[in-house]
Amino acid sequence: MKAADLREKSVDDLRDLQKTLARDVFQNRLKNFTNRLDDTSSMRKTRRDLARVVTLIHEKAAAPPVDVASATPEAKPEKTAKKKSSAKAKQGSEAK
Repeated sequence: MKAADLREKSVDDLRDLQKTLARDVFQNRLKNFTNRLDDTSSMRKTRRDLARVVTLIHEKAAAPPVDVASATPEAKPEKTAKKKSSAKAKQGSEAK
């Protein structure tokens, strides 16, 4: 599973997929223990897919909701530049 494909899914779909993948991880471990698992790399692939899904669920939960009205760019006021005083200028003013 590609992360780009998973990003298009809703949170509910991701949660359903998470449950399915967790069940698959358990089944793969059980089959491996009883020597019925032919492709042992499927254990690793399923675990990584599960981690990908969990990561995306956390990302979507942590991201602030995007409001269409606030997504439009607004005119920002320009910041005024402050003059920086150099060390030499400070020393010169202290000597006077």
